[in-house]
Amino acid sequence: MRATVIQAPHDIRVQEVPDPSIQRPTDVVLRVLRACICGSDLWAYRGEAARQPGQRIGHEFLGIVEEAGSEVAGFAVGDLVVAPFVWSDGTCAYCAEGLTTSCAQGGFWGSVGSDGGQGEAVRVPFADGTLVKLPAAAAFDDHLLTALLALSDVLGTGHHAAVGAGVKPGTTVAVVGDGAVGLCGVMAAKRLGAERIIALGRHQVRTDIARAFGATDVVAERGEAAVEVVRELLGGEGAHAVIEAVGTEQSMRTAVGITRDGGSIGYVGVPHGSGTGLDLGVMFDRNIALRGGVAPVRTYIPELLPDVLSGAIDPSPVFDLTVGLDDVPAGYKAMDERTALKVLIKP
Repeated sequence: MRATVIQAPHDIRVQEVPDPSIQRPTDVVLRVLRACICGSDLWAYRGEAARQPGQRIGHEFLGIVEEAGSEVAGFAVGDLVVAPFVWSDGTCAYCAEGLTTSCAQGGFWGSVGSDGGQGEAVRVPFADGTLVKLPAAAAFDDHLLTALLALSDVLGTGHHAAVGAGVKPGTTVAVVGDGAVGLCGVMAAKRLGAERIIALGRHQVRTDIARAFGATDVVAERGEAAVEVVRELLGGEGAHAVIEAVGTEQSMRTAVGITRDGGSIGYVGVPHGSGTGLDLGVMFDRNIALRGGVAPVRTYIPELLPDVLSGAIDPSPVFDLTVGLDDVPAGYKAMDERTALKVLIKP
């Protein structure tokens, strides 16, 4: 089969790899219908996150079960399923608590020795604990399939940030980051009842999506200028809840600066130098809470799925470029150059 591998920074290739097969009785083999490129994949693409030459890549996908191990109880050949970006056994104490990303037997797609999602097929460990079944008819609805793909990562990650930030009905929310996760954070805040949502971003195509998703205000400034504008919008105070969806030092400093005293920051941007953006003295003095991390999207999918199926929320606009498997390298280049927001892959 063909799959995407990373050979070196800026060197993404689609090449032949061994077909996946059942290795344990709890596995399934999944034929990929839709996958995508994540903003976090760009850290490896740019050489800022180490990868071995030839390592598989990609962690967002959905597809059809082609083969099931003898101990798989919840799925059968032909089922349409979505995979969260971390597999988990579904039985450990962490899984029982909903923190599936801390499962001792869990792992990330594309890690050394595992399949990546940007290919024709994937071996899924612990299928019963990992996968979520989708309505069979969705396989024939291109728009719905695209929306459902967001459940594998960005929609659940945006929701995790909103939950961490304490978004509830009537709150004022500010979202730092206009990537797919930040935009899904806007959608999540609206879904949870936020009254006012300020999106920080300077790319009109993206901020237009933010407005469609529920943003009431857009701030194009960055750094200290952004802090001043947000506080001016809010009468000199900050936002009750702030979503940080970038992971850099500047983004975290901005998040702290625009948080209201007694407010909370939900952070889901993969940290790259962002620790130096935290001044614990400032956070202590102003009673600012910080909560977030790797999103346990497997826990959130059952909650979010009905709203996607009903059309109450539609995250599909975050996918603004579609490529076939052969053109995945061009998709990486487009996202790296910010000419695409999020690339959809149709293997």
